[in-house]
Formats: sequence, C-alpha cells, structure tokens
Amino acid sequence: MADDLRLRELMREYQSGRFEAFDEIYSSIAPALRRSLLSQCRDAAKADDLVQETFLQMHRARHTYDPSYPLMPWAMAIARHVWLMDRRTQSRRPWAPDDVMDMELPVRAEAASLAERDEVRRALGQVAPARRQAVIQHHLLGFSFKEIAERAGIAETAAKLRSSRGMGQLRALLAPQKAQKNARAAEGAESSERKNKR
Repeated sequence: MADDLRLRELMREYQSGRFEAFDEIYSSIAPALRRSLLSQCRDAAKADDLVQETFLQMHRARHTYDPSYPLMPWAMAIARHVWLMDRRTQSRRPWAPDDVMDMELPVRAEAASLAERDEVRRALGQVAPARRQAVIQHHLLGFSFKEIAERAGIAETAAKLRSSRGMGQLRALLAPQKAQKNARAAEGAESSERKNKR
C-alpha cells in the first residue's frame, strides 16, 4: 500500500478532478478494504461487491474528505457503513436464492402431493436466469419492479419485461405437464363412470 502522504496527495488530485489518481488509490487500498469486508461478511463474492460499493460511495463523498487526515480511516469508515447498510437491507427482506430447488413454493391447498411444487421448481430452473430472478423476486417474494430494477441496476421497464417473459417461459414449460395431468384426470373420470354404469 502506498504511504499515507502519497494517498493524501492522490486524494487531493482526485478531488480536484484528476480522475486518473483514482486508479492508484484503488490499487493501493482495495486489498485492505477487501480483507476487512471479507472478515465481516465471510463471502468472497459479497466482499468484492461491497468493495465496489465502497469505492462508489467514496467517489460520491470525495468532496467530504479532508486531506489533512489519513485516507485509510475515512475509507474504512465508508466500507463499514456500506457493510452495515447491506446487512440492514438483507435483514429486511429475503432475496431470491440462486438454487430454485431450495425455495419454498406456494402450492394450492387442495394439492394432494408435492408433485406440483416439484414440477414448478424444475420448470423454474429452466427459465433464463435473469428472468427467473425477476419472477421469483416479484411473484414469490413480493418485490416491486422498482426494487428489482434498483437491485439489478436496470430500468424498471426492463424488470417488468424480464418478469413477464419469465412467466411466459414458465407457463410454456408447465403447459405440457398440465395437459398430461388433465388427460390422466379425464381417463380416471371415464373409468369411474364405466364402473358406476355396471
């Protein structure tokens, strides 16, 4: 890591509009920020995301940094705030899991077995990942399209489109199974009618 005086100078340059200084700041302090965040969240991918969010927040708050003080404590305070906000967000609402087989899916009360639930899980697993996330987040977890869009970094209309297309894909995947079930039910009804006529 670059020495503190060098980091302060780079930050002064960054504040005055020399954005190339950011690259050196990033390469100097990102490893330490990542180690700190990894010790908090214990998930490498999450730590990487939090590091990116920390640098985004540093960029937004760069005008608040006072170069007469060391850079690292300021950056670490922002990283801790980012981690706490992420924890708070995660604790408020569940987020769609990556593995649809782990999800608890609602099934009509009259369903005689878990067969429908398993069929939905299998079909949902075949839906394109971005669409599947939108379907799960909106239809199962109750997120608004605005929330989905913000979380995914897309436009709200794109979130609606992903969900709509995902539901269409899910219906298409489930349609053959539903047709087979209806045919079996019709055969069962005919068989019962024949027995009753005898």
